[in-house]
Amino acid sequence: MNLLSEGCRKHQDLYMWMAKSPSGQSVKFLVNAVHTMEELKLTGPFLTFSSNFEKDAHWKLLKEMIIQIFGTLKEHRKSKPYHDHIFVFSIVDDHIWFRNYQVREVISVPHNESDKMARGGLNKMTLIEIRALEKKQKAGKYAKKVKAKTMRKMHELSN
Repeated sequence: MNLLSEGCRKHQDLYMWMAKSPSGQSVKFLVNAVHTMEELKLTGPFLTFSSNFEKDAHWKLLKEMIIQIFGTLKEHRKSKPYHDHIFVFSIVDDHIWFRNYQVREVISVPHNESDKMARGGLNKMTLIEIRALEKKQKAGKYAKKVKAKTMRKMHELSN
């Protein structure tokens, strides 16, 4: 089981714990800078590391922990067949820097609007007609609510 936890001390310092539970290692980080992202879905990212992670034993241990916590298991039910995130971990001045690169669509894709769609093979009623029918039924509910409200007001005024 992987654990990634954050905690704040004295409303100034942000700490992040990474742990392999129940009998694995744990590491406490002081987070120096936080940059927000609109969305982060951990559904199968590539993990890349700088060559500095191979120099010392404690960096190798941290690299292995990061792989186990941020990596996605092969054939996991929530993993995607594509990769749209790249997580880059690098060491600069004995600090671990984390960056998330995300592939996003830049150009808009033209879309076609259909005139009619049929539900079932040879059914006479089309989906668009079904939607119109459902709208009319919902409008009927609203009209009943408005009528009940006016009737209630009239009843209150008569008493």
